[in-house]
Amino acid sequence: MKEAMWTLERSRRLAGDVWELRLSGDASAVTAPGQFVNIELPGKFLRRPISVCDWDGQGLTLLVKEAGEGTKELVRLPAGTKLNALYGLGNGFDPSAAPEGAALVGGGIGIAPLYGLAKRMLAAGRNFQVVLGFRSREDAFYLDEFAALGLEVHIAAEDGSLGAKGFVTDVLKNLPQCAYVLACGPTAMLKAVHALPRLDGGQFSFEARMACGFGACVGCTIQTKKGLRRVCKDGPVFRKEDILWQTSP
Repeated sequence: MKEAMWTLERSRRLAGDVWELRLSGDASAVTAPGQFVNIELPGKFLRRPISVCDWDGQGLTLLVKEAGEGTKELVRLPAGTKLNALYGLGNGFDPSAAPEGAALVGGGIGIAPLYGLAKRMLAAGRNFQVVLGFRSREDAFYLDEFAALGLEVHIAAEDGSLGAKGFVTDVLKNLPQCAYVLACGPTAMLKAVHALPRLDGGQFSFEARMACGFGACVGCTIQTKKGLRRVCKDGPVFRKEDILWQTSP
């Protein structure tokens, strides 16, 4: 974990309440897709945890959903704003543990870390599938970015206005030889994917209310098959076999 000042280079609305932010700075502490940053906002007591979408030698790309007053202010800050952030937080996805033909599964803003994950799996020569879920066509985002990577993206929309009608689980049931997922999205989606009988394994990225973001306050603790674990420090990515849904957030 590092603490650093970042410069907001640009922000743009992607769809509805979802925005893309580009921050310039030293991203060397980010080592795995699925890690997050914890951003300090003027006048706010608690930092805002945001999943890292992508990173490079010049900085970070974040996808932010307006979920409250803090994120609403964050996405509307002017270019050039300096932001203090803790970064390189959490344990992310482990691409090396995924077998060939695994599926990257995202729902809503949970799609964010899957883009950086896809880039790194492609760079490693891995073969995988992408399944993304939205409420409707109007809520869809980052489809062009995934397509620009040369990936075939399977899409599900709840109202049937884009791709297959239904949920990501409906798409997964029809994907041949998919027995492993790397998933990020709302809890209901993760639980439904986890319950698919054909899955032999997977990695699931959780969301939780976080105060510190690095395990000191233990406010995001959940029960797992290995005992109590902190989402911010021990996660946010957990292995399928360790998850206990009845006590998860």
